[in-house]
Amino acid sequence: MDATALTPAGAPIAATPREGSVSAPLGTATDAARVLAGRRLVVLTGAGLSTDSGIPDYRGPDSPPRSPMTYDQFVSGYTAQQRYWARSHLGWQRIGTAVPNAGHRAVAALEAAGLLPTLITQNVDGLHEQAGSRSVVDLHGRIDEVVCLNCRRITSRQVLHERLTEANPGFGADAPIHVAPDGDVEYDDTSTFRVVPCTSCGGVLKPDVVFFGETVPADRVARCYAAVEQAEAMVAAGTSLTVMSGLRFVRHAAKRGIPIVLVNRGITRGDPLAVLRVHDGCSAVLPELASRLR
Repeated sequence: MDATALTPAGAPIAATPREGSVSAPLGTATDAARVLAGRRLVVLTGAGLSTDSGIPDYRGPDSPPRSPMTYDQFVSGYTAQQRYWARSHLGWQRIGTAVPNAGHRAVAALEAAGLLPTLITQNVDGLHEQAGSRSVVDLHGRIDEVVCLNCRRITSRQVLHERLTEANPGFGADAPIHVAPDGDVEYDDTSTFRVVPCTSCGGVLKPDVVFFGETVPADRVARCYAAVEQAEAMVAAGTSLTVMSGLRFVRHAAKRGIPIVLVNRGITRGDPLAVLRVHDGCSAVLPELASRLR
């Protein structure tokens, strides 16, 4: 794809995470609309899309270092599960009440206009669906659902929250809450927290999300690749593309030769693959972009 035919003449070159590599030129929502007009889209979103809904991202310019619990740590025993669920229980009080922002609504509007057959999100907050998006691949699962590691039954996170509240009255009531994108919080006094089991078989409950160290289910990955195959352009919004889980789809789009537009504050691993990068927040850019494309 000839980037010079799609991007504004004389556009400045963005910073890139790889020294010596070519990066996407910087542009505006208007420039992005010019690139994407008349094309069937696939959109990939990340945690940066939900920051304006009060959910912080992992790797934004102002994000502190985070070390989420891995799958191996979670299944290592009761103490790890106690620590996870205690912290996540406090975090759910914030993430469970988050509402979609203008960026989520703009993506839903693109689908409603028939321009976006499939949305791929790396987020687990479920805000795309709340905003009205229907054809969503929740690549890393949903924090509002819980799976039993023994019988594999899927149940409601809100129901579990009520059970945990009953089992742990007043827990962490005075704790300052600093929520992570996966609903975790920074809180260390978890030794008295009572974890509840699956009501069907007594097994260990885990949020139905892909932990670090787990593999994304093959059928989800296949749906994402199929969406990229059918698309005529890609937008990656609110993601640094640091992990391969999302970057692989941007690479596949680049391999196909379709134009890629990045909307993100800060550099991304996809910079060298894109034809244009808009350095701004998703809530500002996506509504304008959707308005110009519909």
